[in-house]
Amino acid sequence: MRTFGFPDFLFILQAAQWTIALSLIAFVGGAIGGLLVALGRTSDNAFARRAATVFVQVFQGTPLLLQLFLIFFGFPVMGIDVNPWVAAGTALVLNTSAFLGEIWRGCIEAIPHGQREAADALGLHYVARMRDVILPQAFKIALAPTVGYMVQVIKGTSLAAIIGFTEVTRAGQIVNNATFQPLIVFSLVAGIYFALCWPLSLLAARMERRQAQALAR
Repeated sequence: MRTFGFPDFLFILQAAQWTIALSLIAFVGGAIGGLLVALGRTSDNAFARRAATVFVQVFQGTPLLLQLFLIFFGFPVMGIDVNPWVAAGTALVLNTSAFLGEIWRGCIEAIPHGQREAADALGLHYVARMRDVILPQAFKIALAPTVGYMVQVIKGTSLAAIIGFTEVTRAGQIVNNATFQPLIVFSLVAGIYFALCWPLSLLAARMERRQAQALAR
C-alpha cells in the first residue's frame, strides 16, 4: 500500500480523455442512429415503424450494463472477438440511439399537423417534407433535451469500467486498489464527472429558458 500522490492524480485526470472520447463516439454514433430511429418511428411505412419500435423497446427496456456484458462476453462465444473499446462504443452507440431516437420522435411529433398538411398540399414527398419542413423546426425544439441527454451519456461511460475499459472510473479503481484511500480517489473521480457534466447541464437549462421565452412571445 502507498499514499495517494500527484502521479495518481495525473493518472486519473488523464483517463478523462478516454471518457470524453468514448462519450463523443457514443453521441455521434447515437445521433446518426437516433435520427434513423426517429424517422422510422414517424414513418408512413408500417414495417419501419415496427422495427424502430422494437429497437427502442429492447434498448430502453434493458440495462446498459447488461448490454455491455452481452456484447463483450457474448460475441466471443459466437467467435467474434471484441476489445473493451469496441464493446463499450457499440453498446453506448446503440443505447444512445434508442434514447435520442425517442427524444427526437417527440420533437418531430410536436410540429403542428398543419405543417404536414401544407407540405402535402405543395406536393412534397416524404423525404422532402421531412428535410425541408419538419426536421428544421424539430431541430430547434430538440436542442435543449439533446444537450441535456449528453450528461447521461457521459455518466453512462462509467459502466465501461466493468469490462476493463480504462476511463475515469476504472482509473479510480486502479488507484484505489493501490492506495486504499477511497475517499480521496473517488472524490476526485466525482469531481471530474461534475466538471464534465455541470457546464452541459447549465447550457441545457439556458436553452430551455430561451425556448420558453420565445414560445411565450
